Formats: sequence, structure tokens, C-alpha cells
Amino acid sequence: MTPVPSEPGARMVEMGRDEALELLGSVQLGRVTFTDQALPSIRPVKHLVDAGDVIVRTHGGSALLGRALRSEVVAYEADEIDSATRTGWSVVVTGTATHITDPAALARYQRLLMPWIDPEMGQVVRIQPEIVSGYRLVAATRP
Repeated sequence: MTPVPSEPGARMVEMGRDEALELLGSVQLGRVTFTDQALPSIRPVKHLVDAGDVIVRTHGGSALLGRALRSEVVAYEADEIDSATRTGWSVVVTGTATHITDPAALARYQRLLMPWIDPEMGQVVRIQPEIVSGYRLVAATRP
């Protein structure tokens, strides 16, 4: 039996900061990455993008909040990829996490961003992007 050639895959196209942040803001779920006991740790969280910053909610005892209280660097990633067409996009933001304590800002973000697992997730963390990288996976052209 002769193997059937597979469809060409996708190719990666780098996108600019503004486009990457716009796409990041178009989805609600991503993954935050930080160091925990000298090892990488990843947590799924809901987010929103506000004025170029990534905003997430968490609970008072979370490892992420501990990083934000110390203004540590974290990474945040979200994507939307279609496994059938092998197309989509992925964005990674790297920046400093800080705990939002201003009462007006806290109330605003608690209103705009509903937690996905626990309504008692009253803490809010801002990730201020220093590095933003994004790639689109686009259908490869046939030769």
C-alpha cells in the first residue's frame, strides 16, 4: 500500500505586540507560569486584558498571589488552535505580577472578571507585560 501524502501543516508567523495583546483579550482562559520551590509551576486561570495589562483573579492563599506580593516575574500564555486545520495563534506575556489593592480598581476588576471556580476568589493580580510574543499558525501554501 502506498502511503497517502499528508496535507501540508501550518507555518508560524510572528505577530506584533498590539495584535498579540488584542488576541489575548479575545479569550478568557489562559495559563500563568511562575517559579515554585525553584521549579516551574503552571495554573489555568481566567483573565482579561485592560490597557495592555493582564488581569487575573485568585484566592488569598494562592501561590500566584504570593508572587504578586513580592512583585515577581511571571509568564502568561493563552492560545486558540484548531487541531483539525493546524491553524490558530499563541501569545506569551512575560512581566511583573503585582497585587491590586486600590479599592476602586479592585471593585472594578471583581465586577468585570468572574472567577471560573470559586466566587470567593477576591484577590486580583495585574501582570504588566515587559515582553510580549505571539505567533499565528497559518495554513502552509502548497508548492
